Parts: sequence; structure tokens; C-alpha cells
Amino acid sequence: MTVLVTGAAGFIGSNLVRHLLKRWPDRTVVSLDALTYSGHLANLEGVLDHERHSFVEADVTNPDAVRRVFESHDIDGVIHLAAESHVDRAIVDPMTFVHTNVVGTVVLLQQTAESWAGRDDVRFHHVSTDEVFGSLGPDGYFDESSRYRPSSPYSASKAAADHFVRSWHVTYGLPVVITNCSNNYGPRQFPEKLIPTVIIRALAGDPVPVYGTGENIRDWLYVEDHCDALALVFERGATGATYCIGGEAEFSNLEVVGLVLDELDVSRSLPVGTSRHLIEFVADRPGHDFRYAMDISRIRSELGWRPSVDLQQGLARTVRWYLDHPEWLRTVAEG
Repeated sequence: MTVLVTGAAGFIGSNLVRHLLKRWPDRTVVSLDALTYSGHLANLEGVLDHERHSFVEADVTNPDAVRRVFESHDIDGVIHLAAESHVDRAIVDPMTFVHTNVVGTVVLLQQTAESWAGRDDVRFHHVSTDEVFGSLGPDGYFDESSRYRPSSPYSASKAAADHFVRSWHVTYGLPVVITNCSNNYGPRQFPEKLIPTVIIRALAGDPVPVYGTGENIRDWLYVEDHCDALALVFERGATGATYCIGGEAEFSNLEVVGLVLDELDVSRSLPVGTSRHLIEFVADRPGHDFRYAMDISRIRSELGWRPSVDLQQGLARTVRWYLDHPEWLRTVAEG
């Protein structure tokens, strides 16, 4: 089997490529990425020359480019991660998110349906987000039957993509699975996201911004756990099904920022709490959902998956990775 991973030079994609090459000794992985601002070949360092890996620089919204990839590599599996994902950017530039997240998904669906007509030994795995479900109150959890209520242009674009994937399954018989994940963190995450922002600004001694009062709650999922779940769903998930993937680690943004700063203090042999004075509360962003939390009963009961890394362990590994890879940060910043 040859599996195409879109968005492979991004945060989750690059970690997934590494995971799949280790997990699948008899399969080939083709990476596709447009190398926009958050996609960097530095993320794939060490696997670019792997004998079972090929990298293609192409835009998933370009039908001709996507067609050439299918023709050249005989693709029979897709894990679709290519997306614009930063909520703040979506607020100021929603059309870019519509183009990449919606149009790009439809282009990919059209090509797979054309290439795989009549085949049932193939699979299209669409990777989505818990943000499509909107905001939770203090209680309850999202699950596979939750109503779609996106709050931001980003989540609306991902919700639209989810619906298109399901429609290709129903209308054209395309074998699909969908996963909706909670907040990922870990190595190689682009510096605009919360945890790397905290690390980078704290190392420079700069203020660490926290939206509003910092009480917004997220379910935090270590990226390697997410990659394990993605591979498992791709391998064994029921065709046409949706699976919610979460870290079972609910913490407020302020709690997470504090834990990251404390971990940085430990790593630099400073008294714990030394860096917390850097926290600076800033005006909240529009449409900021209060809480996300995932019920992972389905993936646990059907596929036997649950997260293996708790937040404290994951943050320690993440902070250590950033401290050990200053050259990666320089490369990404220059790019």
C-alpha cells in the first residue's frame, strides 16, 4: 500500500510521517505539502531520504498537481491533514481558510473518487477538529453524535470539509473515515500556537499573552498519541464512521501556561514559579469558545485506544524538545 499524507510538512503531519514509517515496514508514504508559512522541510529532517518515503511540493487545491501525484505514485490510501488551522488568522483572512480547507478537500475527494472507482481496498481518512462542535458549558462532552455548531471561520471551514467527505461516501461510495481531535501539542508545533508561544517568549524574557482571564478550557492531546490513534483508525476503523480522539486532559489555558513556565524553570534549574510573572492578560479574541472536551468511548471500545501520555509528561517532553532544537526554531523563524 502507498499512503498519501497531505500537510505532511506541518506539525501533526510531520510527526505522523515518522510514526507511519516506523509502524508500517511494508508500506510507502508519500508526503504532500505546499510549504506555506507553517509547513517546513525542517519538520521532515531525517526522513526525507528514507527509502519508503517521497516528498512532493504541491498545493492540495491544485487539481492538476494532485492528479499527477496519484498517477506517479499509485496512491491507494489518503490521510488528509492539509489545512489552515490558526483561529486568529481565520478571523482576519477567512477566504484563505475556505480555499485550503474546503476547496482543497473537495479537489482531493474528486481525485480519489476518480482514481479509485470501483475499488473497496482503499481508504480516505479525513482529519478534523473538535472545534466543529462549538462550545461546551462547564459539563458534558462532545461525541460522534454531537451537533455541529462552529463558532469561527476556521471551525466552519473544517465543518464544511467534514460534510463534503461524508457526502462523497454516501453519493459516490468513497470509503472514508473521519476523526475529530482535541488540542494537539508536542514537538515541531509552529510557534504561533499557545504552548510554543509560551516557550519562545519566556526564553526571551518577553511577556506571555493569555486571552481574557485564561479560564477557557481545552482537552490536551500529545501529538504522538494522536498519531497512534490516526494510524489505528486508518487501519481498522469502520468505513463511513467518525471517531473522536481526545487526551482526557482538561485544563484551562491559564493552567497550561503556568505548567509550561514551571517546566521551563525546572529545565533551567530555576525555582519553580520564577517565570510566572511573565503572564500578561490581553483582550479576548472574538467568538472564543469556552470549553472543549471529548468522549473517547467509541475509539476505546472499538479499537482499544486511549492516550498514554498525561499532560505533565507531555509538557516535559515538549519543553525539552524545544530547548534541544534551537536550530529548528531559527529555521522556522527565518522561513
